[in-house]
Amino acid sequence: MIKTAVIGAGGRMGRRLVSNILAAEDLTLVGASEAPGTPFIGQDAGILAGSAACGIKITADLDEALKNADAVINFSTGKVIATTRTAVAQGCSAVIGTTALSAADQAELQRLAAAGARIVVASNMSVGVNLLFHLCREAASILGGDYDVEIIEMHHNQKKDAPSGTAIRLAEIACKARGLSYEKDVRHGREGLVGARTRKEIGLHALRGGDVVGDHTVIFATGGERLELTHKASSRDTFATGALQAVRFLASAAPGLYDMQDVLKLK
Repeated sequence: MIKTAVIGAGGRMGRRLVSNILAAEDLTLVGASEAPGTPFIGQDAGILAGSAACGIKITADLDEALKNADAVINFSTGKVIATTRTAVAQGCSAVIGTTALSAADQAELQRLAAAGARIVVASNMSVGVNLLFHLCREAASILGGDYDVEIIEMHHNQKKDAPSGTAIRLAEIACKARGLSYEKDVRHGREGLVGARTRKEIGLHALRGGDVVGDHTVIFATGGERLELTHKASSRDTFATGALQAVRFLASAAPGLYDMQDVLKLK
């Protein structure tokens, strides 16, 4: 059994992670943490997740949550690098599903991996989305510059960041395949007299509304035809399932910094 802890266990994603770990035959929940001052502290993680009581109380003490863990899953938005350092120091592998990590954050994760840590970090843990990444790369390479690329994402009205980390990753993939620069060639929305679309630009558009878990579409359009690659998530369990696959992958992986393309053998 892989002893697993969840950081951010009181959030919507954290609860689905807890529920899926409790249902797994090869993983066991040994710890659950939340930020100090949240109303979830002291609650049974299983009951909060909508499952049976599991005896694991949510704590604000990260060291306590991790003391018996082999692996930690973190989808929270706060202090990601600090919590990863703590997990690595306790000998845990780390699965990070937090979006919008900075270049400095990525560099620190690389440093930790070089020092012997086992880490999977991905903007989206969904198996289907990671296949979408793969297909986007293939399509952008094959279709080339004759096809305009536009990316549209939609999420629930409580999502704090825009565009989504998944949409950013899709744009990065398309840019790399076409020899473009994300910083220079991606256009975030359009308003007013912006002029005709250039051949190089990639449009990136964020929509927010309702309880949408996550929709992403990559459009390749040229004269006479249009190709659309779309993934729609209807449950957060798709992300939890991928995260659990990442935990299993790291259990036998060499030290290093990985992504879900590595986990799913899509590289």
